Amino acid sequence: MRSICVFCAASDGALPAFAEAADELGRLIAEAGLRLIYGGGSIGLMGVVARAAKRAGGEVIGVIPTFLRYVEAPDGDVTEMHVVQSMHERKQMMFDFADAFVSLPGGIGTMDETIEMMTWSQLERHAKPIVLVDTLGYWSAFDTLMQTIVENGFARPNLMGLYKIAPDPASALSILRA
Repeated sequence: MRSICVFCAASDGALPAFAEAADELGRLIAEAGLRLIYGGGSIGLMGVVARAAKRAGGEVIGVIPTFLRYVEAPDGDVTEMHVVQSMHERKQMMFDFADAFVSLPGGIGTMDETIEMMTWSQLERHAKPIVLVDTLGYWSAFDTLMQTIVENGFARPNLMGLYKIAPDPASALSILRA
């Protein structure tokens, strides 16, 4: 494994613990000698994780659609910044660069990215690991929803094996190493 793609919010969230987890994850990725792939923005948890990785001496690759350059203010302190035309291209490029995915708390964009990677895995388009960092129990309701989908016959039980939930960033990296 050489690169980890992190999906997360373009906002800070309501509690400091979210930014603290993003900072820790970015630092740990860099300290492990791994490359961070992320959405390219300088705001919210995206900016926190990227700055932490860069501060720790890591390689940081951003991917941002043209129309978001003025909304998410791309981070100038990255190793590489790729500007693409659409959200679809962004997800595809992030996927292509990544060996694994880690999702921090976030909004519907983070959910979209996470679920798309799960969908591609379910359709056997990849076997890259997906780990959700459960800061303050953020992903608990998501996990319950996935169980409900299986229980109601809308997915096979193997859906539950498409992702792992980690209580914190250090545990997420441990899961990826295993």
